[in-house]
Amino acid sequence: MEIGVHGRWSRRLGADVSTAIGRCLAEPPAGIIADLYDLGDPDAASMPLWQAARRAASAVRPTVQFALCLPTTTALNREIRRTDVVPHLFMFATLAEARAAVTHRLAPTPRLQADLPPHLTSAGLARDLVTRAGADWNVSEPLLMRARLVMSELVVNAVEHAGTRIRVTLSHRATGLHLWVNDGTSGLPGLRSAQSLSGPELLTRRGTGLGVVHAGADSWGAMPTRSGKIVWAVIRPRSGD
Repeated sequence: MEIGVHGRWSRRLGADVSTAIGRCLAEPPAGIIADLYDLGDPDAASMPLWQAARRAASAVRPTVQFALCLPTTTALNREIRRTDVVPHLFMFATLAEARAAVTHRLAPTPRLQADLPPHLTSAGLARDLVTRAGADWNVSEPLLMRARLVMSELVVNAVEHAGTRIRVTLSHRATGLHLWVNDGTSGLPGLRSAQSLSGPELLTRRGTGLGVVHAGADSWGAMPTRSGKIVWAVIRPRSGD
């Protein structure tokens, strides 16, 4: 995951960045790159935040790779190199270098991916991909049932509201499944009324919008990308499965 920081450093900007990093670490990606090329910080006032972020990323299991991308001539770069007490706060001069270095350090994660057309039949194809993942990764059937429902709803929402080609991705981390659905529109989804249905009822009734995702996933969210957006969900084992 990449975070771009823009503008002059201030307490408010620091709070926004801290919140964004916290959200990333709540359902951690394998790596985070903070792009600071458009950050104005002539006094290196943001340094404590990057040190704290690195500590937080190191405390997650499995550890999240954390890197900064910033010019070598900035006061922040010099100050971090001079006083940094946090091990492995990696800094790179370009995004390309940061991406290559972080990717090189990542442990391989089982992943399946498919590009699908903007048609309702794609929901069935996405469910089939989840079923294949369950067989390949030895995932329990109760967890797979929820994952198929959630994936189906994410794809249907993308078809109905975006109408663009869709990329679906599944990965297996620890005991859970991570689902991503990319589409080509920037509008982020919101959770509407679930028509007073409870969680179990939602999970047996398609067409209730993101209520199915909210009931079936342990966490979910959306984020913009350069070409559209990603809606993601994490499915973990539950005691009632």
